Amino acid sequence: MALPDCVRRVVTTVDENGKAVVLFDSDAPNKRVRPQRATVSRLLWTTKETPADIAGPVDRGNADVGVAPPVGGSIFRVIDIPPTPREVDDLPLDYLHSQHVGSIPKRHLPPSHPLMHATRSIDYAIIMSGEIDMLLDDCEVHFKAGDVLIQQGTNHAWVNRGTEPCRIAFVLIDAQEP
Repeated sequence: MALPDCVRRVVTTVDENGKAVVLFDSDAPNKRVRPQRATVSRLLWTTKETPADIAGPVDRGNADVGVAPPVGGSIFRVIDIPPTPREVDDLPLDYLHSQHVGSIPKRHLPPSHPLMHATRSIDYAIIMSGEIDMLLDDCEVHFKAGDVLIQQGTNHAWVNRGTEPCRIAFVLIDAQEP
């Protein structure tokens, strides 16, 4: 089953009269494709501080951010992960880990898989469709649609061993060092 090529994003706000209104209602416009793995990431919203600034008509989904949330902030994105190609096994073990310098928790083991990485954040994930395996340092967990994950700054890799893409909604919130 192919995933829809878009993710509808509805953003509400309060207008100058105090009335609740729709600010945006469209396909999520901030879409990035990682060509080396064909992973599609759609950034829906981001904040730069807590408490979050929720005033005004700014499209906070139109931002250029990395995987980790801004210091003191958050990120909401939907990611489509296609079946993992066998070529991933030939990549260096620190392949993805080395792309996250600056957001990696100080306390962690070296990566044991090329897609393993960690961010200094608390991550809430909801498997929306498909199935996927999450590799940890010494075990793995299988997820299917409807499962949820609360991840606290841990080393992990997402490996799709199936034949269909897996869609996951992620909320990442900046955290203290574990």
